Amino acid sequence: MFFERPESGERAILVHMEMALEADQESPRELEELALSAGADPVEMLVGSRSKPSPKYFIGTGKLDELKALVHQHEATLVIFNHAMSPAQERNVETELECRVLDRTGLILDIFAQRARTHEGKLQVELAQLEHMSTRLVRGWTHLDREKGGIGLRGPGEKQLETDRRLLRERVKTINKRLQKVRTQREQGRKARARAEVPTLALVGYTNAGKSSIFNKITEANVYAADQLFATLDPTLRRIELADIGEGILVDTVGFIRHLPHKLVESFRATLQETTEAALLLHVIDCHDEERAKHIVEVDSVLAEIGASDVPVLQIFNKIDMLDGQSARIDYDSDGKPVRVWLSAVSGEGLALMHQAISELLSEDLVVDEIKVAPQYGQLRALLFAKGAVVSESVTDEGEMLLKVRVQRKDLLQMLTRVGMPTEPYRIEEVY
Repeated sequence: MFFERPESGERAILVHMEMALEADQESPRELEELALSAGADPVEMLVGSRSKPSPKYFIGTGKLDELKALVHQHEATLVIFNHAMSPAQERNVETELECRVLDRTGLILDIFAQRARTHEGKLQVELAQLEHMSTRLVRGWTHLDREKGGIGLRGPGEKQLETDRRLLRERVKTINKRLQKVRTQREQGRKARARAEVPTLALVGYTNAGKSSIFNKITEANVYAADQLFATLDPTLRRIELADIGEGILVDTVGFIRHLPHKLVESFRATLQETTEAALLLHVIDCHDEERAKHIVEVDSVLAEIGASDVPVLQIFNKIDMLDGQSARIDYDSDGKPVRVWLSAVSGEGLALMHQAISELLSEDLVVDEIKVAPQYGQLRALLFAKGAVVSESVTDEGEMLLKVRVQRKDLLQMLTRVGMPTEPYRIEEVY
């Protein structure tokens, strides 16, 4: 059998067409993974090629006959197209096949609906589903064309379709109001972190690249991680300790996918705002995937769409345990800055190198120096030790403490000001 059969699920026929334009191409393997992630039982895949979609059925009449035969042969209840279809195309194919038809966008929306756990996530998914559904209210439902009748209700009246559209608009309005409250709360949290100068690191990447596995390894959290598409939907934030930096916030975000429905990008804009305001993006890449180059381009495209293209990026090439002879390492650019880390979230190999690379990128204003501290300024010594900034300590013949420190310039200046010691040696124009 072509597919690994799940124990249960709707029997589905998958339809994949090779399109002439590169921009319209999709992956048949990805369609299979999406169907399995949604809980479907894919029994067969119909493959063909077209220069452009048919306006009526998306596929040609010959392929439609083949598809009809496969539906009857396997007694399938669902047909999934690996492409975005118009409402009319979906409706026409449903009429011919007499079974439910779902396009790629509808399939992704269904997966999102299953995976949403938080109140915010459920609202965002419902909003995207309603906006998608608004153009698909006439799918063969004959009652939608009826006008209300009866005593007191005669006249032009209101068609059922119009009623449904009105109710849908009202529900969309309600959800947007609720999401606005969530956005306000998130904005307050971001402002608080900005005031405290706590850097945010956002894990981004193609779906199933291993973001949640890395997140769990670093934070010792128990975020759901599985070898399936969109295992994580709701964003999760955790505090972490970074060498030379101090406290930071690590954010696990929803995975991206090729031709991610625009409605979803819009609905999750509040969530993805964490990405746009991050100090550093950790772009997780499945280095074992043959399509990794295309996935990188797709992620960059979504980042540009949400306004995060200017945020510094560190590429994390995950799953080196699946490659022969590949060891953990850091790749540097011509300026000596880290640009790529090779690691395995499963084995833990290379995670220390990732921490090192993050520290190197975020600690550009690091002070490594020896500070002579007179006895009356003993409070400074205590502050430096509390910060973990003291590398070594010795005492001079005059009784002064000689501290070798490694600390952020802004933190050192704050400590010097607090104890009343001169700050001039460490002041630079960029800081003040």
